Amino acid sequence: MQRGKGLKFVGDSRLVDRKKQNIPKDYSEYPGKTEAFWPNFLLREWMVGSVFLIGFLILTVAHPAPLERVADPMDSGYIPLPDWYFLFLYQLLKYEFAAGDYTVIGAVVIPGIAFGALLLAPWIDPGKERRPQKRPIGTSLMLLAVVSIIYLTWESVDEHDWEAAEQQGEIVEDIDVDESAEGYEIYQSQDSCIGCHGGDMLGGAAGPNIFESDYDTEQVIEIIEDGIGEMPGGQFEGSDEELETLAEFIANDGQENGNGGDDGNGNDDE
Repeated sequence: MQRGKGLKFVGDSRLVDRKKQNIPKDYSEYPGKTEAFWPNFLLREWMVGSVFLIGFLILTVAHPAPLERVADPMDSGYIPLPDWYFLFLYQLLKYEFAAGDYTVIGAVVIPGIAFGALLLAPWIDPGKERRPQKRPIGTSLMLLAVVSIIYLTWESVDEHDWEAAEQQGEIVEDIDVDESAEGYEIYQSQDSCIGCHGGDMLGGAAGPNIFESDYDTEQVIEIIEDGIGEMPGGQFEGSDEELETLAEFIANDGQENGNGGDDGNGNDDE
């Protein structure tokens, strides 16, 4: 006969007290009741996370991340653009009340108040109700945050010049520019040129790669003096001799005459 734990008296008989299985309670009993974290809740979270992970991997394979040319710290005309999840903060800094002398308002104060309100929402509205209409404070804060982020992100995407961004980040063939040449030194003294074509002469926010077109010296001089397309003329600051030296340098694809290549008039120096 069994003795000890696991027995209980039922009348004059001794029966084994079979332990009941630990069956998690139904989640529908909420509020006031809950479900087991393991395995019910965690298993569902893993399943949802797996679906999003697989979808994200498929997206990265179907649409690879766009690559740009190597960053140039001397390119003052380059207009950076943050990743999509920071576009709403980027757009906020474009408004007068949050830019310039008031940048700290757009970069620290407003985001701090917004994210602080979301963090404090559980303490501001501590009710147990899960229905949105029963939690007006928390629901209002979340709706305001979602609408603001969507609107600012849309405004940033709509206002951005995507054609100029594609042009300024276009990967071009490496060109060995002779930085010791006189023409390069003259170019570095022209702020208007650097502002559009970049410090490396390979293109910037408003201008293309200087070497992508096969112009001779006379054509380059004419373009610099008269302009072409959206490029205005009369921006060069220097003497006629410096202009000719710069034009020869550009026509010779970044090389000083005598270093090989085309001399700008269709003749090979070597």
